[in-house]
Amino acid sequence: MGISVHPADGSDVDMLLKKADAALSFAKAAGGATYRFYTPEMTAQAVKAVALDRDLRQALQRHEFRLHYQPLYDALSERIVGAEALIRWQHPERGFVSPMDFIPLAEARGLIGPIGEWAFNEACRQGQAWRKAGLPNIPIAVNVSPAQLRDRTFINGGARSLRDGKCAPNAGHLEITESGAMERGEETIGMLREFKAMGLGLSVDDFGTGYSSLSHLNRMPIDKLKIDRSFVKGLPGDGDDAAIVTAILDMAKALKLKVVAEGVETRAQFDFLKANGCDKIQGYLFGKPLAPDDFMALARQQRALAA
Repeated sequence: MGISVHPADGSDVDMLLKKADAALSFAKAAGGATYRFYTPEMTAQAVKAVALDRDLRQALQRHEFRLHYQPLYDALSERIVGAEALIRWQHPERGFVSPMDFIPLAEARGLIGPIGEWAFNEACRQGQAWRKAGLPNIPIAVNVSPAQLRDRTFINGGARSLRDGKCAPNAGHLEITESGAMERGEETIGMLREFKAMGLGLSVDDFGTGYSSLSHLNRMPIDKLKIDRSFVKGLPGDGDDAAIVTAILDMAKALKLKVVAEGVETRAQFDFLKANGCDKIQGYLFGKPLAPDDFMALARQQRALAA
């Protein structure tokens, strides 16, 4: 429910309804089953959202998106074994726009499909460029929204990229959130199997924050679980977080799945995860998201040190 109050919010019916409708949109954004009173800030935010929506629709054509790559490290060797592609929007006037601001808007406006397809193709292109520059094959993970999983255009586009050689076998990896993996049951499992048949790796991201059942998880053609950073943050001192993380690691081992811990920022967190059998590590302890050239320089430096 959205609520406006006379006379503070308006002196006529049309104005009161317009402002109540603005409040309603905020109530819906809060998850529904709630209410919001209109405030002047709502109008300012709505104007900002409209402008951002307009700019977002033009961003692809203007080539304003970039991918940065956060290195993924093997816990035992502490060497780079992959990367996660993270989208960045460099707006010509606003500067850097956080994904937290534009990704939900893209999903709400139906724009996540073309943006996601661009990100997948760009990650494939970058992987090819690194291989031509002499780097070994570096699997690149790309985040996929539930909306993309329901979109045959995205699935067909991925198949076309693989068929045309834009993405090397075993070089592409898709990450879907735990809540997204649970949506639409059998239909989602079927689509994930299609991706798997193409030669793409599959991970369940933000694991531990959703409500997946073990039977459902066991039937999904996934390779990895990514422990959500909210559980890593308290390690090793928080007993609850430690119990959850060790339970996830034990379960993954039983299901023959690899485990990635994200958000690792301290050596104490890393030591705990390594001692308990975590396979791969991602976080600021080892590396922040990097521009493509910086990532390549880091990978080359690591190879030189190993030689």
